[in-house]
Amino acid sequence: MGRTLQNTMINLGLQNACDEAVYQLGLDMEELEEIEEDAGLGNGGLGRLAACFLDSMATLGLAAYGYGIRYEYGIFNQKIRDGWQVEEADDWLRHGNPWEKARPEYMLPVHFYGRVEHSPTGAKWVDTQVVLALPYDTPVPGYMNNTVNTMRLWSARAPNDFNLRDFNVGDYIQAVLDRNLAENISRVLYPNDNFFEGKELRLKQEYFVVAATLQDIIRRFKASKFGSTDSVRTVFDSFPDQVAIQLNDTHPAMAIPELMRIFVDIEKLPWSKAWDITKRTFAYTNHTVLPEALERWPVDLVEKLLPRHLQIIYEINQRHLDHIASLFPNDVDRLRRMSLIEEGGTKRINMAHLCIVGSHAVNGVAKIHSEIVKNQVFEDFAALEPEKFQNKTNGITPRRWLLLCNPGLAELIAEKIGEDYVRDLSQLTKLHKFVEDDLFIREVAKVKQENKVKFALYLEKEYKVKINPSSMFDVHVKRIHEYKRQLMNCLHIITMYNRIRKDPAKLFVPRTVIIGGKAAPGYHMAKMIIKLINAVGHVVNNDPVVGSKLKVIFLENYRVSLAEKVIPATDLSEQISTAGTEASGTGNMKFMLNGALTIGTMDGANVEMAEEAGEENLFIFGMRVEDVTELDREGYNAQKYYDQLPELKQAVDQIKSGFFSPKEPDLFKDVVNMLFHHDRFKVFADYEAYVKCQEKVSELYLNSKAWTKMVIRNIAAAGKFSSDRTIKEYARDIWHVEPSDLKIPPPNEPRDAVEDKTPNGTAA
Repeated sequence: MGRTLQNTMINLGLQNACDEAVYQLGLDMEELEEIEEDAGLGNGGLGRLAACFLDSMATLGLAAYGYGIRYEYGIFNQKIRDGWQVEEADDWLRHGNPWEKARPEYMLPVHFYGRVEHSPTGAKWVDTQVVLALPYDTPVPGYMNNTVNTMRLWSARAPNDFNLRDFNVGDYIQAVLDRNLAENISRVLYPNDNFFEGKELRLKQEYFVVAATLQDIIRRFKASKFGSTDSVRTVFDSFPDQVAIQLNDTHPAMAIPELMRIFVDIEKLPWSKAWDITKRTFAYTNHTVLPEALERWPVDLVEKLLPRHLQIIYEINQRHLDHIASLFPNDVDRLRRMSLIEEGGTKRINMAHLCIVGSHAVNGVAKIHSEIVKNQVFEDFAALEPEKFQNKTNGITPRRWLLLCNPGLAELIAEKIGEDYVRDLSQLTKLHKFVEDDLFIREVAKVKQENKVKFALYLEKEYKVKINPSSMFDVHVKRIHEYKRQLMNCLHIITMYNRIRKDPAKLFVPRTVIIGGKAAPGYHMAKMIIKLINAVGHVVNNDPVVGSKLKVIFLENYRVSLAEKVIPATDLSEQISTAGTEASGTGNMKFMLNGALTIGTMDGANVEMAEEAGEENLFIFGMRVEDVTELDREGYNAQKYYDQLPELKQAVDQIKSGFFSPKEPDLFKDVVNMLFHHDRFKVFADYEAYVKCQEKVSELYLNSKAWTKMVIRNIAAAGKFSSDRTIKEYARDIWHVEPSDLKIPPPNEPRDAVEDKTPNGTAA
């Protein structure tokens, strides 16, 4: 979520008033804003997407709730010591959190372990351990529409009789200390991005948020005028018409068997009725196609922790496979491929398969990704129900990612096309009229230069590094992962360095290369990549021959509040994942909206950015998905590229020989070995095209006017990538709710006038 103060002021239309009031008190608003901690309650893009979606849902007047876990410790703080990443705990609540309100009156029990008793009246889950879920509510204000939605985050609490109700008359002190075991559930965020780690505590977290949330949703449903209560039980027929639940990846997949358990075991609905309601309630968003990221929980772990849920999953699977067998008799391989249970070695539950079977809609997050989901990863399921599969291209909120972080550019745009674009970003196309306007071109360039100077001053103040603000700011910020190919950027840096040293007198367009991002603490290769970038930077930055022509900065502790500073100052945005690996990307959209040009592959939303702006207005290079597939078919041979490209050979040899690590010559042997022998992401195959494309970038940068005209064309084409557009599509195609442009009256005005006109709102 990042910081809340400035976003709240902007959405409430109070920023100028607050700035002025604080100034009158002899204080500086920007200084105050810098004191607030980031709420870092997720990993990379998936967590930030949820935050943008909350902003858009409130701005569109949807009755929507964001549910999650109130981690005591969020994503770790990254320190760089001697070039290595070191993790520190993110104690973000140390000074309290003024934006949250604890709601103990809505506390709910969540059960674990135990066993299942079967009787004529049905199944009962008994002898469980109970953990309480305490909700904390954070307001989510819409933009200038007097709407405030809620983000409800659950915190784990031990019940007061925890470990004391049993006959263990034993150790009272120890029993109280053991309360920590229950409360550890919401202690810390697992810091993996695009990687599955099958730990028991993580499964507990996933079930904890799901069980608490579903109880909350059902309580609200029963209390509403829609849940018509007769003396026997609530009628749940209208449930899917009143409630839509979107599963953000498979992490909350246990919601499917949990809702079935509530309907069948507690509310005593017949299975087929319960299943119909469940399917119509859930929809699933897939966020990655990397096999190592797909959740596959061991059956024996689920059996221990959630025995009743395992039985329900088996029943779902049996009915699912019976259905397929009736359509494809004797096709045992299809049954094996489509089963929710993977046999062989340890039996595992494929959570993506559970989500597909238990949802009425499945979507990817960019056109190209949705095609891969449909035609490759889940092709058997798409063959069965093609109408279930959709695309919803990701977006970003223009409130945080333009108004808040780049007020200079936002104001310049407003002068030309008015202020309405903030709620309707498609209006940015009106900027096409000004592409040839010399004054506008100069003003856009001036705003960018001011942002660069401001960021340079920030780096100098915080990190004691001096950079040249007139150099090209070439920025690569995102989680560190092999598929995102920070290594390819690193090879390009070394190549530029070698060219400068070879011919110091030759014209060279000065660059400051800024790379930033966190590596999962257990991801050895990602940590080696960080060390390599810092080692290369150390050599490059201290070579007198290079001078100020080339600087390499590793940006420590990349997070939302730092993104808000670096993105508006960026000239060149690096989006260079191997085609077919980045589901969408959203940083790419933030850079485009803030006047950077993109160098990138035809991957994720880059494809649609090129479609919107015209491919000639992005620096597109490298293999397409088809080329990658073809290369896999014939076998990728890294050695071939190394042998044929002298500059690549030189760069790799320098890494290998210890040129960048003279005290430890074989420090990077694992990295080099990976590049030659098991590089799934084919860095060498795209190296030549990347370096050539970078030469075109430098050439254009020399012509400031031509560069800025291309920038304006990009900004004018960025309208599609508002999360408002994304959410309108979810609302229309999946949730079946109408966004409302109605600005509800403020609390100081009488409401009765509009009270009766409120349509039946559905909660998403």
